[in-house]
Amino acid sequence: MNILNLFHFWKPVLEIITLWFIIYHIMLFFEGTRAIYVLRGIMVILITFFVFQKLKLDVLSWLLTKLFTISVIALLVIFHPEIRQGLARLGKRRIFPTLMKEEQMDYILNQIIKAVDSLMRDKFGALIAIENKDSLSSYINNGVLIDARVSSELIQAIFTPNNPLHDGGIIIQNGRIMAAGCFFPFTENEDLSRIFGMRHRAGLGLTEETDAIVIIVSEERQNVSLVHQGRLYKDLGHQEIIAKVKEIFKA
Repeated sequence: MNILNLFHFWKPVLEIITLWFIIYHIMLFFEGTRAIYVLRGIMVILITFFVFQKLKLDVLSWLLTKLFTISVIALLVIFHPEIRQGLARLGKRRIFPTLMKEEQMDYILNQIIKAVDSLMRDKFGALIAIENKDSLSSYINNGVLIDARVSSELIQAIFTPNNPLHDGGIIIQNGRIMAAGCFFPFTENEDLSRIFGMRHRAGLGLTEETDAIVIIVSEERQNVSLVHQGRLYKDLGHQEIIAKVKEIFKA
């Protein structure tokens, strides 16, 4: 009997925790997409609906029920590209992600910064993707397998013009350059300024479908950008890049 009473006492708590967990992961699912704003609106409607039910406002409850149904249908129809991207990210998520040690990350970032600095001076472009929790294996498979230690010299050699691999991107996975000449999906964001070229569009496209971190060197403007979850951080200094990458990995 005591166990039964204890279960009834903890049941609401368990339901609240479970509901919070589900809502939290749904919000993560749509993070970085336009659909997140509609989803927040649906959450507000749901909370208001429960309040109206408790106050026994039947007419308002009925109206909100109809509005909620329409909102869900609108979400599915209008934002199907974002839902597809979210499902793609979910399918690429690794169950047991490999964590990089602090010293290994420092080494890799220093090598990348060294290469980026040299490429900017020479007015060469670059596209460098660093795998996070979502697997980039499918993009590695469309490039040329390298599986080499990260070094600034190798990065510079890959992105030197007339090199057969310089047009694509490189992928760093588990602390190694796994492939070069990789092609990433272009962003579908029509609001992106025309000043950004194919590398920026490819970097944005990859981060819309995965949680990868992409570092882009512009050969036209000789500056560096970082892209994560469809968000572009422009004109970053060396220390800003290092700090941002570490912040993302620790999140």
